[in-house]
Amino acid sequence: MAIDTTPTSLPAPAAAEPSAPRLSSRDRLVLFVLCAAQFMVALDFSVLNVALPVLGADLGMSTSALQWAVTAFALPSGGFLLLFGRMGDLYGRRRLFLAGLALFGAASLLATFAWDPASFLAGRALQGLGAAAIVPTGMSLLTTTFPEGPARDRALGISGTLLSLGFTVGMVAGGVLTDLLSWRSTMGLLALFALIVLPLAPRLLPESRTPERPRLDVPGAVTVTGGLLSLIYALTTAAEHGFGRTDVLVALGAGLLLLAAFVAVESRTPAPLVSLPMLRRRTVAWGNLGGLVTFSMMSTVVFVLTLYLQEILRLSAFETGLVFGVQGVLSVVAGSFAPRVIGRYGARRTLAGALAGQGLLGLPLLAPGEGSWSVVLATAAVSLASMCHLGAIISYGLTVTSGVPDEEQGLATGLVTSTQQVGITVGIPLLGVLATTAADLRSGVHTVLFLDAAIVLAAAVLVAVGLRVARAGSGTVEAEPVGAR
Repeated sequence: MAIDTTPTSLPAPAAAEPSAPRLSSRDRLVLFVLCAAQFMVALDFSVLNVALPVLGADLGMSTSALQWAVTAFALPSGGFLLLFGRMGDLYGRRRLFLAGLALFGAASLLATFAWDPASFLAGRALQGLGAAAIVPTGMSLLTTTFPEGPARDRALGISGTLLSLGFTVGMVAGGVLTDLLSWRSTMGLLALFALIVLPLAPRLLPESRTPERPRLDVPGAVTVTGGLLSLIYALTTAAEHGFGRTDVLVALGAGLLLLAAFVAVESRTPAPLVSLPMLRRRTVAWGNLGGLVTFSMMSTVVFVLTLYLQEILRLSAFETGLVFGVQGVLSVVAGSFAPRVIGRYGARRTLAGALAGQGLLGLPLLAPGEGSWSVVLATAAVSLASMCHLGAIISYGLTVTSGVPDEEQGLATGLVTSTQQVGITVGIPLLGVLATTAADLRSGVHTVLFLDAAIVLAAAVLVAVGLRVARAGSGTVEAEPVGAR
């Protein structure tokens, strides 16, 4: 069932709620191609983490330089999302999606066979650039291929599940591949994914673009891309070295100034990169807030829980990966039920409720011990919280993109994926550093988890009020006009 577009409340009887339609064979293949590409990018976020010490020793990279293995990917993947999303709208989403896939595959091969730090980091940066093209265009192709309603709910449910699962699988697979083969196999796995998906995509994916061909907003593209690059650089560098460094402060200030300039530019250009009236929609503003919080806070929980399991409970990297493997399995379960929950209660109510569940189910982590029961408690708490987290991922994507015309789906999904990337990037620098710099790691972990739960619960309340989900029949936000263009 589609999200309500009338000023009435959601229908209560379950019988009126049609089940998600069966997808045709071609629809399944299209979904496979798009989800495989998204899974590949999600895998890239985590598959290299466990392998970093071995990689550094092999390529001669110092411990302080290893952060660039992550930063080199995060900078272009986050910085160019909005630009590539809009370029897909204007010049063809399939065309840019295929170009991103080809670039990602070639870059993964370069990283696999890197002979020195410079060649490896170049491969990582090109991977990030390819990901910046794949993610928003892939999401746009998904939302324009599957009509709004149960079909799109189901497709986004599967996509969101694989997105969450990809991050978890990467943590487990990274350790296994590095132990059995080498760190290079982690990059080779990504190249293999690209080589499987790339030949299938041209035959299955329809081309789509906006009917009109307005000129690309170059000043807006320069300011938003420069602002996001500066902001992501500042936050990722601060995670390693703190906020006191000159380059961090300069990049942070430059990023904020460029983003302010971007808002000024967009308010004056006739064909803006980002429609400011769209940003004023409740669904876009509050939906993206929910997405930012759920991604940033869950990435922080995973980070500090990894420290707790390995540094305090003395689990191995492989055993730690198994804990997150349980989390991944339950995320798949959540993904199969999330579209039904959204169909019954609506994306807005599901988003607010999922955020509340993520915050409440994280509270048991505030009682860490050192016995075997602590491993069980940590596994259960993070897995159940992740089920709610996945519900928030799917429902915030639906909240932001529902009711948006097809010609602006690239923009809407670009905002969704930019929020996702920024969320993953900012959580650890802003909160995780409190654990790594604390005199006592246990107390640092406790502080971070308390703040994490408080922020998520506060966001749940704000989203509920902002989207008017507290009162049945208060009017449906999705039906609001986007406003003048």
